[in-house]
Amino acid sequence: MTAPARDRLDAATADLDPPFAVLDLDALDANAGDLVRRAGGRPVRVASKSVRSREVLRRVLARPGFAGVLAYSLPEALWLAGGEDPVSDDVVVGYPTVDRAALRRLVSDPVLAARVTLMADSPEHLDVVDAVAPPGGRPPVRICLDLDASLRAGRGRVHVGVRRSPVHDPAGAAALARTVHDRPGFALVGLMAYEAQVAGLPDAPPGRPLRGLAVRGVQALSVRELAGRRAAAVAAVSAVAPLEFVNGGGTGSLERTAADPSVTEVAAGSGLYQPTLFDGYRAFRGEPALLFALAVSRRPAPGIVTVAAGGWIASGPPGGDRSPRPVHPAGLRLLGTEGAGEVQTPLRGPGAGGLAIGDRVWFRHAKAGEVCEHVDVLHPLDGDRLTGAVPTYRGEGRAFG
Repeated sequence: MTAPARDRLDAATADLDPPFAVLDLDALDANAGDLVRRAGGRPVRVASKSVRSREVLRRVLARPGFAGVLAYSLPEALWLAGGEDPVSDDVVVGYPTVDRAALRRLVSDPVLAARVTLMADSPEHLDVVDAVAPPGGRPPVRICLDLDASLRAGRGRVHVGVRRSPVHDPAGAAALARTVHDRPGFALVGLMAYEAQVAGLPDAPPGRPLRGLAVRGVQALSVRELAGRRAAAVAAVSAVAPLEFVNGGGTGSLERTAADPSVTEVAAGSGLYQPTLFDGYRAFRGEPALLFALAVSRRPAPGIVTVAAGGWIASGPPGGDRSPRPVHPAGLRLLGTEGAGEVQTPLRGPGAGGLAIGDRVWFRHAKAGEVCEHVDVLHPLDGDRLTGAVPTYRGEGRAFG
């Protein structure tokens, strides 16, 4: 994985003042093509939280092999699916919603109701919808069941994966399916099982071979266990109602998830930008597509420079792997005593010697779409020149709420 060359970046952005973010279109397109290849014929649903720009979503969805959006909130889904020229007319909300205002908008518009699918893992999620608009006077609300894909052992004492749905076994999935199917005003259309312990956990972390070996062992066990359980759950739910789709996977598990015959589509988003948390996988090597620049504002000591701002820390458990990584010039690292700061970020190393006040340091973020929470636009780099700017969600005023 090689970030775009520093000279190319500096020359193309000479008229811009940091902080700003650049999206390398060549790398983006190469990553998109690789995701489709890895999906092995399964359509790829784009995880919007890892993109967070409507124009970038449009670009990706225009490519063969991509179909639909996996949104992270109902307001976002309505924003992407609404209007005469929607980003997508097939948007699945990846998490249950209790946003009553957004639900009112959904059930008051038959077009939106046909384009957006809600996630549910409990009858209580249906209760929230009914409390907003009782059945009979609203269009059917599309529902996808969330099957927990974590690996459990020792009678529940061991849990490997994220804490998502309480529905873990085929019997629980079938019971919830019957509840949705029998309840007026709802249409059961899909099932999702996101195996985060495979898709989001690097199996070859740099410099940690023993951890990589352990991760691969657990992942192999999890993939085998989930394949049987997911197939049984799909069969049980399909006996209640025919399913339009069965979604699974993420950037880190596309090959494995696509090989499961019970899955009809896979999801991915982070692999489009290739943030640093996705550098440690054996199955693929993406191209860093999204970088941001900060300006050198101080030279406090020999071998140290300070850039303005920089505290763009990724979400998740606190740790060094959540910090942004300086990539240009080479030979820079964060100070352990300060890290990436809210208003300034000191850097040390051989790369500091050639930097003057006002020069740029280029960083990669640890997670994909979170860069877009810090900038209003992305500057697309096409070859050696910028091609204008495309707004991020933040730049559009987070119009979806």
